[in-house]
Amino acid sequence: MTPGHALRVVLRPNLSSTRPNIICIKPSPSFRGVSVFIERAGELELLVADGGPPGQQVFCFRADGPPWPAIYLQSSPRRNGAWSRTMMGFRYELLANRSAPPSLGQTGIQASCRPCSDTELLMAICSSDFVIRGSIRNVSHNTVRQTSTVEVSASRMYWQRSGVFEPRAAGSASSQPGSSWHGQIHTLLQCHVKSGDGEFLFTGSEHFGEAWLGCAPRYKHFLSVYQAAWAARRNSCDFPLD
Repeated sequence: MTPGHALRVVLRPNLSSTRPNIICIKPSPSFRGVSVFIERAGELELLVADGGPPGQQVFCFRADGPPWPAIYLQSSPRRNGAWSRTMMGFRYELLANRSAPPSLGQTGIQASCRPCSDTELLMAICSSDFVIRGSIRNVSHNTVRQTSTVEVSASRMYWQRSGVFEPRAAGSASSQPGSSWHGQIHTLLQCHVKSGDGEFLFTGSEHFGEAWLGCAPRYKHFLSVYQAAWAARRNSCDFPLD
């Protein structure tokens, strides 16, 4: 790209799929000298400004307009007026409503901080990218990214979309009795997540190789909700209770 010129990039899925509702973009750590615009109602709207948040930030917007969404990459003019090439990179995800976090904004992935209702919980075990049962080992906070990270030891892996959670090596010094999987789950710092004893059922979505927290009730509470729904034939799907 040359300064003052914009490159239009059409974002399409790798495989044939339905039209996405939400697009998320994650600039590379070396993303510099470029601004990103999206087109709305025939006008360009700034999504990522040159020199904005760090590359770990995720920017999301709702798709509207043409069948396939497009972004515009515009290189910023150099202070000395010289022409030079700009190298940059980014990753993107095309999401349907069912695979998106509870809410999305242009400043990044946002998660709902309130506890899930019983109905939301019953839907989460059927539609989440991951469902695991386990305990919290540690909670850390990142004020730069405005996120919290929950380290989890899982005794039961029901399913996951990819390899976010990994099997624990036999004889690991950090392993807990009965734990066979481990991994990290992210959520917003504003949710004020804290460590807690006992066993939880963790559900959520995966974005850019990271797990993001959805519903996370205590396992005993989940059992009571699911068994009541099953008895009333209101459960959205069958779930193994072993």
